[in-house]
Amino acid sequence: MPKDPFKLYLEQDRIKDKNVETYQSDKDIDDLISGKMRGATLKKSLNQKQLFWLLLLASFGFLLLFGRVFYLQVMQGAHYRAQAEGNRIRILGTPASRGIIYDREGIALTQNVPNFYLQVIPADLPEETAEKQNVVNQLAELLEKNNQEITEFFGQLPQFSYQPVILAEYLEHEKAVKIKAQTSTIPGVSLEMSAIREYPFAEKFAHVLGYTGKLTEEEYAQDPEKYLVSDYIGKTGLELQYEDQLKGTNGKKEIEVDSFGKEKKVIANQEAIIGQNLVTSLSFGLQEALYDSLQNSIDNSGGFGGAAIALDPRNGEVLALVSAGSFNPNLFVKGISSQEYSQYLEDPSTPLFVKPTNGEYPSGSTIKPVIAAAALQEGIIRENTIINSTGGIRIDKWFFPDWQTGGHGATDVKKAIAQSVNTFFYTIGGGTEDFDGLGVDRINHYAELFGFSQKSKIDLPSETTGFLPTKDWKEEAKNERWYIGDTYHLAIGQGDLLVTPLQIANMTAAVANGGKLYRPHLQKEFTDSKSILVSAYQPELLRTNFIDPGHLKTIRQGMRQAVTEGSSRALANLAVAAAGKTGTAQFSGGTHAWFTCFAPYENPEIVITVIVEGGGDGHAAALPVARSGLNHYFSQ
Repeated sequence: MPKDPFKLYLEQDRIKDKNVETYQSDKDIDDLISGKMRGATLKKSLNQKQLFWLLLLASFGFLLLFGRVFYLQVMQGAHYRAQAEGNRIRILGTPASRGIIYDREGIALTQNVPNFYLQVIPADLPEETAEKQNVVNQLAELLEKNNQEITEFFGQLPQFSYQPVILAEYLEHEKAVKIKAQTSTIPGVSLEMSAIREYPFAEKFAHVLGYTGKLTEEEYAQDPEKYLVSDYIGKTGLELQYEDQLKGTNGKKEIEVDSFGKEKKVIANQEAIIGQNLVTSLSFGLQEALYDSLQNSIDNSGGFGGAAIALDPRNGEVLALVSAGSFNPNLFVKGISSQEYSQYLEDPSTPLFVKPTNGEYPSGSTIKPVIAAAALQEGIIRENTIINSTGGIRIDKWFFPDWQTGGHGATDVKKAIAQSVNTFFYTIGGGTEDFDGLGVDRINHYAELFGFSQKSKIDLPSETTGFLPTKDWKEEAKNERWYIGDTYHLAIGQGDLLVTPLQIANMTAAVANGGKLYRPHLQKEFTDSKSILVSAYQPELLRTNFIDPGHLKTIRQGMRQAVTEGSSRALANLAVAAAGKTGTAQFSGGTHAWFTCFAPYENPEIVITVIVEGGGDGHAAALPVARSGLNHYFSQ
């Protein structure tokens, strides 16, 4: 019988391996085979168990992996797709150019100039410390700053934000070109350009135009849909008043970016809409003439400031609005330094204060046309009523003087206005033992009809009301009763009365035009970027027919007489006939010089009102400023 081949194999293996023990019989071989088989069976059993557990473990891992994939791709897929897309596709705001402000003849009073700035998108900056340090080093060299400054700037950034943050701005063109080239490979950093405001005539139009400045966090939070964080916004003056129209509408563009956050291509673009242009009623030449003359008068008179306003009495258009001292609005656009700002605050001429609309002063004799008109309207006097001026009025131990020693003699209302006769106005205002005057209540009533103690509603952001003192106010504020002397002071524009230069100009315009009180305005029209009319301002009549036109004619005759033979004779040699009224108002530090006028006398088309703070007499300090303005206006 042939041998089992497996046994034969073992025999052969035994013979070949000299290290294997020699077996004596088949039984030994059988025993050996039996033992090996049992070991193989045991080994096979162990391998099967291990394989089972391995398969179980792998299946469990697979289930976990599948579950995670399912969660990320299905349940959170939209979120992560949007996030991934956001890394590649971005929507950026594009700033709108601001509308230009023009004078009435089309002279640009503002302009937009390029502003190159370097911005950082925090989420695009390298995460690795070494790579980020390399960016710091490159930026420090480009901007000529030390590394610490850039490092501190980066340390303040929100780490994963895609909101751009400005690192440096107002870069010069040549430097910007260099930076543009070198930042093309710096991740998260880009050079951008926007437009900022520039005011070519600086101080001369500062208070009326105002200025723009960088958007604050609070301003941005109020309207994040309208503004970009890098936008500029009107802060004062017309820039603030008409912010909505001048601002325009920002655009948007959808772009694809590379791994550095750099723009690769524009996918979609919504163009920005340029802001509307504001055509004002201002006359550049008249504004300049009044500004220069006012500054000269302040210097020559020893005054410390002043204001000048020109109106068109036919419709309320503001032809000029000057405040002195003044400031350079360009300093505020980029952010004024604390040192420069402190200098403005400490300047005794208060250059940041808008005096034509917010300055409150005793009116001096410029209020006398109102007192005369009220007395005529109430029948206190007639056109030919005579009051004798002997130098003043004595009440008990108090004496209320005329400005001219010995008085002015027999005086009617026209002479009283022309020569500013105090006694006449004491009498018609407060009365005497044998003459009933208006009294404080009726004086205040007519003063209010002419626009005093209230805002004129001019289209500027701020305006004060002035103040008309009353009996009740004095009793409450000063714990004193009202005396006849208080009425005398009120009737000549002294005491506690306060007015703004604009209110005096409005009053003069109402006298000049026969009794129409207009809302003063600077807006003439708005046009689009192609100079096509968008809207035009319609004059707004606030009040009319509150004084008999015949009485106002008498007042105008008195103001004309002031030019021909009274306190305003310096206007007698103008190319056109003018009418005016001087004023000298006392205050704790001296006297303010006032003058208000209109021309031509027969058909008035311009009113000019001037105050020189601390300037002394009105005919000496304020009248020459108005004369310069009239000469310019009628020489065109």
